[in-house]
Amino acid sequence: MLAGALSSQSGASIATFAFPAIGPAGVVAVRQWVAAIVLWCIGRPKLRNFTAAQWRLVLGLALVFAAMNLSLYMAIDRIGLGLAVTLEFLGPLTIALIGSRRVVNMVCAVSAAAAVLLLVRPTPSTDYLGIGLALLAAVCWGSYIMLNRAVGASLPGLEGTAAAAGISGMLYLPVGIWVLWHHPPSPAVLGYALAAGVLSSAVPFLVDLLALRRVSAHSFGMFMSISPVIAALIGLVVLGERLDSLAWLAIIVIVSANSVVAAVPPRRAA
Repeated sequence: MLAGALSSQSGASIATFAFPAIGPAGVVAVRQWVAAIVLWCIGRPKLRNFTAAQWRLVLGLALVFAAMNLSLYMAIDRIGLGLAVTLEFLGPLTIALIGSRRVVNMVCAVSAAAAVLLLVRPTPSTDYLGIGLALLAAVCWGSYIMLNRAVGASLPGLEGTAAAAGISGMLYLPVGIWVLWHHPPSPAVLGYALAAGVLSSAVPFLVDLLALRRVSAHSFGMFMSISPVIAALIGLVVLGERLDSLAWLAIIVIVSANSVVAAVPPRRAA
């Protein structure tokens, strides 16, 4: 689980080195192609057997998958890795809180909301577009969780997810070709983009599969709360992104809220 989290955030940090040459859209295109190839080889979807209802779920998941990565990378380009990933993590937190009536979860929701206000406190240099893109990524991540559940319940194995990744990769073909044609990348830039695709898509997916064979989904979700801290630390070490003490406090509060919500098991239905 630690390897997956480190790989994902390291890939995002490496992607920033390619932004000046091909932009977030070009990097995301390469990342989507890598994810499509890996998931397609593993899931081996039988597209001819999909029903119309299943296709609607798969197409919705593909669109969300595409929008989630693009909005996150554009946010990272504007506000930095640590803040972007922290705000994006509000997506799964919101999904975990929906429908909950536990007092502890309500306290976590209020704490996370206060931490977000602390993160986005207005200053002359506040990048509201970057914050908005990170929050859009959060909405996409929450939608991705819900759609992935529906796709998993509707289609066997990883067929639905693999098909959605393949469609998402195809959607980025014209974007990626246009960007790479008009801004030919150097071997180093192309290497950064490919490394981002492998580290942020292929490696986390494979190691997550291995981890979920050994730990429960409940424990896995609780451990993943560490992602914003890892992102902030990698942003500091690799990219030189320095956060002030209030931003670190807000990140710790949001991570703590995620951990508490994940640690409290849902009430069983009567």
